[in-house]
Amino acid sequence: MNTLYDSDSFAVVHLRPDVPHGTEVPAGTPALARHGFEIVDKRSGKEVYLDGLWAELFQQRIAAWQENTPTQEEVEDTLEGYAELAQNPIVVH
Repeated sequence: MNTLYDSDSFAVVHLRPDVPHGTEVPAGTPALARHGFEIVDKRSGKEVYLDGLWAELFQQRIAAWQENTPTQEEVEDTLEGYAELAQNPIVVH
């Protein structure tokens, strides 16, 4: 898990299925089948998880941002669009 973005309004976390070499994982521990991104809308208290094609498209957006650094407003506007898909309430363990 890698936090990619964190502001007052949004947080973006990249979840990857790979486990660092040499790390012991207890038997029965659930594993991700593929990578994905969790986008948390802190204002609404909801999150959306992107995987599959959605994750690949979001990964392309991140790569474009690395080429041409966006403003915080541009990032927030993009995340706002994804946040419209958010249906899952945030649950704190």
